[in-house]
Amino acid sequence: MGSQISVLQNRIEQLEQLLEENHQIISHIKDSVLELTDSGAVSPSGQLPFRSANGSWVLPFDGRPTFLSVKPQDCQFAQGRRGPTDLQMLDIYSLLMFDNVDGGVWKQGFEITYEPGAWDNEPLQVFVVPHSHNDPGWIKTFDKYYTDQTQHIFNNMLVKLTEDPRRKFIWSEISFFAKWWESADMHKPCACRRLILGGQLEMVTGGWVMTDEANVHYFAMIDQLIEGHQWLEKNVGVTPQSGWAVDPFGHSATMAYLLKRANLTSMLIQMVHYSIKKHFATSCSLEFMWRQSWDQESGTDIFCHMMHFYSYDVPHTCGPDPKICCQFDFKRLPGGRVNCPWKVPPRAMVKANVAERAHLLLDQYRKKSKLFRSKVVLIPLGDDFHYDKALEWDQQYLNYQRLFDYMNSHSEMHVQAQFGSLTDYFTAVYMANGVPQSVRPPEYPVLSGDFFAYADREDHYWSGYYTSRPFHKSMDRVLESHLSLLRSLQGLKRVIINAAHFLVMKNKDVYRFYQTKPFLEMDDRHATQDSLPQRTLIELDQSGPRYLVLFNPVEQDRLCVVTVLVNSVRVRVLTENGQTLPVQLSAQWSSASQMSAEGFQASFMVRLPALGLAVFHLYDSADTPMTLCSETLLRLSGQGQTAHAVDPFPLHSQTADPQLFYISTQSLTLGFSGTTGLLDSIHRKDDPQEVKVQIQFVTYGTRSTKDKSGAYLFLPDGKAKPYSQKEPPVVRVVEGPLFSEVVIMYQHFQQTIRIHNVPGLDGLSLDVTTMVDIREQSNKELAMRLDTDIQNDDTFYTDLNGFQMQPRRHFLKLPLQANFYPMPSQAYIQDSHLRLTLHSAQALGVPSLEGGQLEVILDRRLMQDDNRGLGQGLKDNKETANRFRLLLERRSTGNKHDGFFAKLSMFHSLVSFALRGGAQEVVDSRPTSFPSLLGHMTSAILNHEVLALPVLPKKRGIPPLHTFAPLTGALPCDFHMLNLRSVQHQQDTHSPSPYTALILHRKGLDCDLETPNPGFNCTTSEEQLGVSSLFRNLDLQLLQPVSLSPQRS
Repeated sequence: MGSQISVLQNRIEQLEQLLEENHQIISHIKDSVLELTDSGAVSPSGQLPFRSANGSWVLPFDGRPTFLSVKPQDCQFAQGRRGPTDLQMLDIYSLLMFDNVDGGVWKQGFEITYEPGAWDNEPLQVFVVPHSHNDPGWIKTFDKYYTDQTQHIFNNMLVKLTEDPRRKFIWSEISFFAKWWESADMHKPCACRRLILGGQLEMVTGGWVMTDEANVHYFAMIDQLIEGHQWLEKNVGVTPQSGWAVDPFGHSATMAYLLKRANLTSMLIQMVHYSIKKHFATSCSLEFMWRQSWDQESGTDIFCHMMHFYSYDVPHTCGPDPKICCQFDFKRLPGGRVNCPWKVPPRAMVKANVAERAHLLLDQYRKKSKLFRSKVVLIPLGDDFHYDKALEWDQQYLNYQRLFDYMNSHSEMHVQAQFGSLTDYFTAVYMANGVPQSVRPPEYPVLSGDFFAYADREDHYWSGYYTSRPFHKSMDRVLESHLSLLRSLQGLKRVIINAAHFLVMKNKDVYRFYQTKPFLEMDDRHATQDSLPQRTLIELDQSGPRYLVLFNPVEQDRLCVVTVLVNSVRVRVLTENGQTLPVQLSAQWSSASQMSAEGFQASFMVRLPALGLAVFHLYDSADTPMTLCSETLLRLSGQGQTAHAVDPFPLHSQTADPQLFYISTQSLTLGFSGTTGLLDSIHRKDDPQEVKVQIQFVTYGTRSTKDKSGAYLFLPDGKAKPYSQKEPPVVRVVEGPLFSEVVIMYQHFQQTIRIHNVPGLDGLSLDVTTMVDIREQSNKELAMRLDTDIQNDDTFYTDLNGFQMQPRRHFLKLPLQANFYPMPSQAYIQDSHLRLTLHSAQALGVPSLEGGQLEVILDRRLMQDDNRGLGQGLKDNKETANRFRLLLERRSTGNKHDGFFAKLSMFHSLVSFALRGGAQEVVDSRPTSFPSLLGHMTSAILNHEVLALPVLPKKRGIPPLHTFAPLTGALPCDFHMLNLRSVQHQQDTHSPSPYTALILHRKGLDCDLETPNPGFNCTTSEEQLGVSSLFRNLDLQLLQPVSLSPQRS
């Protein structure tokens, strides 16, 4: 009886869902008809599109009504209560004074004392862990580092570890290790495998590189982790257990989560603000369980060890006194190339001095151990590219072994010292606390949050590198988008072209692989690897159509505007089924006020299948009733400037005045300053209130003292100054049926703000592109500032690696540069009514320095090194396109999912309000926040643009082409298909594996924000996804959940 009731309930819920979707479709049709009626939309010629009496453009009805359905249970995760943590990083920032008091020999800490008998009942366990950090490309290239240093580390390692089974070593960068393994003679890999399986050599983290954690996207973090783990599993048969991150400049909670999901049990971090280290050391909290701030229980907990002295080199790892520790870096023995800055050199261990030296070193070990909760101490022994000489192996290992032998043979010292691996250390900590591996030891704290921004001393914050070299950050993101479909830019394009060619062939039997001249070409071409892409000119003629294949790289259907470059103004665009599409034809510009006759931009609205390819026909035709030209107005300063048009484009000019001017679509109206041409306001069609959103440009200089900004450090000379130039800008206003835009041209940047006149997602946000060229500047940093009336108090939000949002606060007690944070993909400010999100297609640095403000550094040009090892400034700037989407959202007042969760949210806000002694505005500053569904989808379309692939003309004609839609239906809108990649074949390197790793990400949603119809059918998942039936025509024989180290034997 119970099962029958359950079936009936499910059936009723399905019927309710169908009724809701049907209601939405009918409402959509009704709204469309009303829009046409309200605008007086009667075309004088009977043709569409046309401009109505009130100035708005009327487009052909799309004919595909769509619905949006967000299920209540898919909102609960974001609204649910979180498990308590002992250490919340935002609270700790509020608590600390960051006063940098001189701590004596441990300059950034304090004096450490101990009772001599503290280890009488439980001896101190010391694990000395030799290591060498090797950057896969930094001052030298990857290959140059390998040839000069890294290969010698591996060759010496093989010999020296084999000499004594007590010796240990750890390694993390698998890219170097794989290169050595695959080029070595057959005996070396066998010997190395024995060392690994015997526990003398440990692979830690196991990623292809030691990834950055501030600017990198989580797609890349996972992909390089899988690459390394698959290589290790296939070639060595091991999976890493412990994480080792000594060189990322700050640490992200996302990395902790990914390591946990890759089945690592413990991790180590190093580059944390020195005041945070000191604070944790005072309470013996340097080891903790790192928990995600959104975790409602403890499923994401991973044991983390924080190194607490200045650096990971030998002088800063044995104990608090670097002058003493340096004396035990035996690479610095007299006669070598490196010495100790404290003027006391190491001494080789001999019978006459070993007792005195052992007691001196043990004193440092004991002092270090007093900062931890167990009587187990970790002593890293290494530095960048260490152990590349056989002599160093002997100097370190022989001298330390003599010290260990002495300590261990004298029971009155109450110490057991040995070489160890990282996992040896963690295992000993777990055993000392009487818990299994990965289980929280009793009384150890739980922490949530992250460790940005990093400062290594004084007010030297590493917040400059969040933006440094934005050109390459942008290119990196484009490559990642393509990669989720190879490895070099050209090779990747060729794979995409050939795959797309095969998939759109109606008859696969006539497919031919073109080795020299491919069937398709890419729409964007790079003349050099460091130049901006240029669009491919599609040459039309009257002999027949040119075919265009469009690829949608996101997992939902897509309704959007696509722009291509054509050689004719007589362009007509047809779908595969012969439907003529509206086209907006726009001019190219050779200068600020001069149109070009070298090609024309054809923009048209398309509907594309999820992860699919669609085919379009482009004709040179005299019959183009649905092709309309953009209208352009140039706002000039009147100082001898003239406008030059190209037929048939209407071009008007006027002398600029201070009055605001506007552009509009069916969803948005934007106001712009008549003086500067910059954005002034946003007015959403469904909102009676205009919202102040002013864009300003500002510049930062650098200090005039010894310490100046460089590639890593941001050391400004004070607050930003308004950007200014003598001549007023040229402002170009372009309007048409599919998009309108304002282009402003200043000396060092050109900004284009475009809004699309299409229903749904593509028309709900501002497309902002800022071309920056500061190569003529010296020690300047250019920033874009958004100034609004949003009452966000001192709280704002930035993403961690595109994976999760992290709340930030602006602290007046900290220097300006300390309030900058990484923004890999988005940042927002919000109050109880509005949220303004800046979505970014490249990683950059952001602060919110005043209430209602959000700022982003666009580029940095710095003429000097900042003394952090790079040895050069930032003088290789490129002309760079910084791409954003600006999304304004309103909080829902009558959301049907509010109920209890809305009250719960208000309860949190009121508690925050009461604890802070009252404020003018109640601001939600909980440790968790989530993008809305619209925010997630906006980020996706910005970072995964439609790929246009023109078909090259063939003498023998083009075989029939058709749409390729790989999915049986679009994924639920709260799911993201992060990657679909082959799992390595375990035996045959040259054959494809029958196994594929599918990585899915179900996203948390803030449902308190209004979600308009996205222009395609969108439903959330109810926590379920039918993977077995997801792909069309795919014979799925096995479906097995795995970790983020997906391996198959």
